[in-house]
Amino acid sequence: MQRVVSLYLPTWSTDRYRRALGKQAPPVDQPVVMIGRQGNRRVVLAQDAAASAAGLRLGMPASKAQAIVSGLIVEELKAAEDARALRDLALWFLRIYAPIVSPDPPAGLVLDTTGADHLHGNEHLMLTGMINRLHGIGFAARAAIADSWGAAHALARFGRDQITIVPEHGAGQAIAHLPLAALRLEDRIIRDLKVLGFRTVTELMTTARAPLTLRFGPEVGRRLDQAHGFLSEPIEPVRVPELVEAFRFFAEPISAAETIARYIEKLVRQLCQDLEKRGLGARRVDLLLHRVDSGLQAIRAGTSRPVRDVKQLTRLLADRIDTINPGFGIEKMVLTATHAEALLVGQTRSTLLDDARADIGETVDVIINRGHRVYRYAAVASDVPERSIQKVSVQAADDCLGWPDHWPRPVRLLARPEPIQTMALLPDHPPRSFTWRGVRRVVKRADGPERVFGEWWKRDREQAAVRDYFTVEDEVGERFWIFRSGDGEHANTGSQGWFMHGLFG
Repeated sequence: MQRVVSLYLPTWSTDRYRRALGKQAPPVDQPVVMIGRQGNRRVVLAQDAAASAAGLRLGMPASKAQAIVSGLIVEELKAAEDARALRDLALWFLRIYAPIVSPDPPAGLVLDTTGADHLHGNEHLMLTGMINRLHGIGFAARAAIADSWGAAHALARFGRDQITIVPEHGAGQAIAHLPLAALRLEDRIIRDLKVLGFRTVTELMTTARAPLTLRFGPEVGRRLDQAHGFLSEPIEPVRVPELVEAFRFFAEPISAAETIARYIEKLVRQLCQDLEKRGLGARRVDLLLHRVDSGLQAIRAGTSRPVRDVKQLTRLLADRIDTINPGFGIEKMVLTATHAEALLVGQTRSTLLDDARADIGETVDVIINRGHRVYRYAAVASDVPERSIQKVSVQAADDCLGWPDHWPRPVRLLARPEPIQTMALLPDHPPRSFTWRGVRRVVKRADGPERVFGEWWKRDREQAAVRDYFTVEDEVGERFWIFRSGDGEHANTGSQGWFMHGLFG
């Protein structure tokens, strides 16, 4: 089932204007409008939320808007620059979210995310991530996902919520209450329909098609069928000359998995040759398959580092052939490196003394493309144990940092230190026994204390904070890493309570 995301940026032009100004941008509560010419009149073509709250509306004469709101910021709308910026935004989303992304002018994007949501957690997390990314660069946004472009477009612009997720086969019910403008009909058709008494989508849907077609032409029926998913609406993905791509047309449509796999290898070989000429390696490749019924299928594969190995890229794409629905046949295949980076290939050194390091890049890429997250831990310059590690890419370069080796560290560190009940002689002695998770353990051996100080440069309250860590072994030989919050004497150094923080072996 196709899943389409529509992103709507209601104040696109004014947000872009504020972003261009940077630090010199006017306060958020100061209204901004963008104006342009309609015939001989200068009217408001775009406005921000503050202008809407002040009572301004689109199509209002610029002179009237200035008379209503004192201190109104008025700027000329530059439609060509808006369109170019929207295309650049679509390219950004193409590299991050899905292989099929297109501008939806004047203030939106449309993405075919079929089969891609699991790479971002789920549909809700994916849409939330999109909204947050746009907010982070200064744009207000709304998002909706549905089975059709028409339904997602309507709900992103006229739905009640900032994020709308329509379940499969639920488009008709989701858009039933929306106004006629949600169907992307021409203004004159909407005006005439309102004169006839129509107000919502469901009123049109329950009306006989023949009289509507006779009076308004096929446009009304076509938009209704597109919104309900009865009629396909292909999305033409954004492309620029900078993207490296290879394509193949077929005189006779193909559909067999073996044939598709054979041509995938040919396209990958051609793509790698073009990448080599530019000194690039692919980090993400998209395979688009154009069907004879105007449908579009897509496969995305990513790598953990730049590559142009034909065998590796072919395998990553061929592993997902079973997700392709060729329909009545595929007439065109396009393979694009949507994310490429510089790749310098050097001569491999080999000696009789050093063991060659195994290259796990191909295995990592296979796991990642199956929807799993792969990472490794690296050291961080911090004495506080829970801050001394971070997740990094498996293929990230090694750094020179290491964990302290003058005191042992546990194999397993708990996500959060857990309180324990102890019997101990303060201030420097380990506990004689402790109770953790309802089990009392008698301490037979102990080593410590190792004192860890707070990082006062990060938080003021850590200026006096300390922890005293002990490695203890119970009567059955199990070893634990525990600490006392505080120095055992002064209340300002910590709560003086005991905590379990890690386990050895």
